[in-house]
Amino acid sequence: MGASTILPDLGTEILIPVCAIVGIAFALVQWILVSKVKLSPEKSASDSDAKNGFAESLIEEEEGINDHNVVQKCAEIQSAISEGATSFLFTEYQYVGIFMVAFAILIFVFLGSVEGFSTMSQPCTYDETKLCKPALATAVFSTISFLLGAVTSVVSGFLGMKIATYANARTTLEARKGVGKAFIIAFRSGAVMGFLLAANGLLVLYITINLFKLYYGNDWEGLFESITGYGLGGSSMALFGRVGGGIYTKAADVGADLVGKVERNIPEDDPRNPAVIADNVGDNVGDIAGMGSDLFGSYAESSCAALVVASISSFGVNHEFTAMLYPLLVSSIGILVCLITTLFATDFFEVKAVKEIEPALKNQLIISTALMTVGVALVTWIALPSSFTIFNFGAQKVVHSWQLFLCVCVGLWAGLIIGFVTEYYTSNAYSPVQDVADSCRTGAATNVIFGLALGYKSVIIPILAIAISIFVSFSFAAMYGIAVAALGMLSTIATGLAIDAYGPISDNAGGIAEMAGMSHRIRERTDALDAAGNTTAAIGKGFAIGSAALVSLALFGAFVSRAEITTVDVLTPKVFIGLLVGAMLPYWFSAMTMKSVGKAALKMVEEVRRQFNTIPGLMEGTAKPDYTNCVKISTDASIKEMIPPGALVMLTPLIVGIFFGVETLSGVLAGSLVSGVQIAISASNTGGAWDNAKKYIEAGASEHARTLGPKGSDAHKAAVIGDTVGDPLKDTSGPSLNILIKLMAVESLVFAPFFAAHGGLLFKIF
Repeated sequence: MGASTILPDLGTEILIPVCAIVGIAFALVQWILVSKVKLSPEKSASDSDAKNGFAESLIEEEEGINDHNVVQKCAEIQSAISEGATSFLFTEYQYVGIFMVAFAILIFVFLGSVEGFSTMSQPCTYDETKLCKPALATAVFSTISFLLGAVTSVVSGFLGMKIATYANARTTLEARKGVGKAFIIAFRSGAVMGFLLAANGLLVLYITINLFKLYYGNDWEGLFESITGYGLGGSSMALFGRVGGGIYTKAADVGADLVGKVERNIPEDDPRNPAVIADNVGDNVGDIAGMGSDLFGSYAESSCAALVVASISSFGVNHEFTAMLYPLLVSSIGILVCLITTLFATDFFEVKAVKEIEPALKNQLIISTALMTVGVALVTWIALPSSFTIFNFGAQKVVHSWQLFLCVCVGLWAGLIIGFVTEYYTSNAYSPVQDVADSCRTGAATNVIFGLALGYKSVIIPILAIAISIFVSFSFAAMYGIAVAALGMLSTIATGLAIDAYGPISDNAGGIAEMAGMSHRIRERTDALDAAGNTTAAIGKGFAIGSAALVSLALFGAFVSRAEITTVDVLTPKVFIGLLVGAMLPYWFSAMTMKSVGKAALKMVEEVRRQFNTIPGLMEGTAKPDYTNCVKISTDASIKEMIPPGALVMLTPLIVGIFFGVETLSGVLAGSLVSGVQIAISASNTGGAWDNAKKYIEAGASEHARTLGPKGSDAHKAAVIGDTVGDPLKDTSGPSLNILIKLMAVESLVFAPFFAAHGGLLFKIF
């Protein structure tokens, strides 16, 4: 059947790993460029530069601040942040490791018991005439792929954190030469993380498929069913990374802000504040490690969902290897497209002024989307037969390749729209955030009201974009269409992650500048980088949530097919009660995470107050605060508090599937998807808007902002309160919800054979 596609199977086998390796190589090149900024004071180097005639003037020299001290201080602070982040992640991974092993055993036992652990070949689920590998094999291989996904996810997060803590002080030092130089360092280090993650995810998945094929041979249905474990592993680690990291970072942030800025009137990252190191560590473990694992999970799951549906369509039945791996080919081209896109920001156009930062980051999204549209057209043309059939709830539907191309593009462009709407609602260049800032005149209450309203309003367009893309892609290619639309949204993941990781890196750079006692002008530059970073972080969250909605729906479709349900009828009581309970879960989950942040922040506030009151000379700056104690409080709190929300998400599908069966479970999945997306988008945007309203007042860049007062005015204090309330919304609850949506769906899919065979105990009794 190879003749029906232009690209031969051998071509596919070469193209995918080559793209992945190119991605990894590009990441290493960027890393080498970042490492050229030295963190040790060298006098000789600058002399030799001067002889070559291109010594870059540092602002510091004009102001006569001793250079050595500043560099030394930056290096010390950086190592403190790096150590804190590393030790936290190791502690977290120890706990998560125990969970991983326990869950792996659970997968093996549940899936193995479907046919009583027999090693005989069984008739296939979808074609009774053929023999397929036994359920025991699926159990073993699902367990292996689960562990592989989990390890890849953890490694992605860890590498991201390492790179970010490596680059933060380097960004600060580059800011002495100008805002453009600092921007490029922060952006390059973000790119390192983006490309490593995209390429690793692709490579591991590709190798896993090829190794499993050695055993499965022609039983592709079983092969791709066992691959779904990869997505489950990726997302379950992401859940703990996101929730644990989110609680850690916000406990420190809220604690530092409440005592430092509101009670003591000292600036944001003042070295006298005991929680300041914990706050900066938090950015790296929450926004970087958590985000990395999260997007890796989305990527792994959308690939898995597409592969499962394809394996029971004509690609799988006729064993067309190239067409079967279409999802992976789209991702491979995505890496190449993002590579070209990145060069636009770092090499083709140089950022010189503050006002060029946000456009440069926005152009990344536009360029990558435009180029990717061409890339997808190319892949579709060479890798798919002109028409084929897709499995659609028990029937085969004839689909043409141009329709599949449109499905991917709909997802791709919906992602861009969601990104821009998010930007409009969270950037302080536009009226929504300026209105929120304006409402601070009358105090914190009006600020909170306006902020909440903004968040709810910002849901409208993203939901319409998701709805349209679902309708279009489902009409063209059933569930497979939705899976590839999700992949389309995630195909530019390397660029998305680069602009997302850029945010926390520049946030840290600002913190380091403040702690090292650098001049006011440098702090202004890092603040400008950071305000743009807030917006890009919100865009990144928008992408993660939009893709989670599509991925979750695709997984839902695969689950329904696998569990052999032909229709999900809302009017049957079994399904309807599932819908209600499912819609409640995101609220329960948000309540847990918000309260955890509140509890941890309370401990932090007490500790910070204690240090200010008991350490003599702390406010005067003659004594040093005890940073490690605050780091320890954050670590202990987040490890303890991440377990209940995690358990809620992981156990719900198991309990519902075992006791109530697959129909109720399908209701729960639909309900959690519908309500989770709304809360996630509104929480992220509300928090982002409050944060940027505060920055808008602080920067005082426009006439309007100056009337609201300098730092310390009443309006500014109201803005700080809004920002503090928004912190857990935008960095803990909001971003963790998209994992809740995906994780429940992928877990149901992995356990579907077990639920279909043995589920619904309660209804069987009556």
